Amino acid sequence: MDAQTITTPAGDRLVVLPEAEYTALVEAAEDGADRAAVAQFRRLFATGEEELVPAVVVDRLLSGESRVRVWREHRGMKAAALAEAACIGQAYLSQIETGKREGTVETYRKLAEALAIGLDELLG
Repeated sequence: MDAQTITTPAGDRLVVLPEAEYTALVEAAEDGADRAAVAQFRRLFATGEEELVPAVVVDRLLSGESRVRVWREHRGMKAAALAEAACIGQAYLSQIETGKREGTVETYRKLAEALAIGLDELLG
């Protein structure tokens, strides 16, 4: 590594290196962070705390479809079963899924629990 050390008048030591070497160091650090993130995902996946989500589900979520409906259908649940599991009325669930009504945070918490997902998956 072709680095030069400079000491400032305040006594701080600075290292100057060619841009290509700096870029290589940054890329190596990013690669390390990526490896750590993948390892963390694998640990969580192995314990069931994380899951793989099909691209079609992700595309539907990103397109703005009802998050509740997308996750319910992904889980293979009928609306009646989800409403019962979340202890809410089926009509209320329908209104949430169609956007005619907003649910409360508590309602979304119950729905998230029934769908076995985090609350943030429903609230974005």
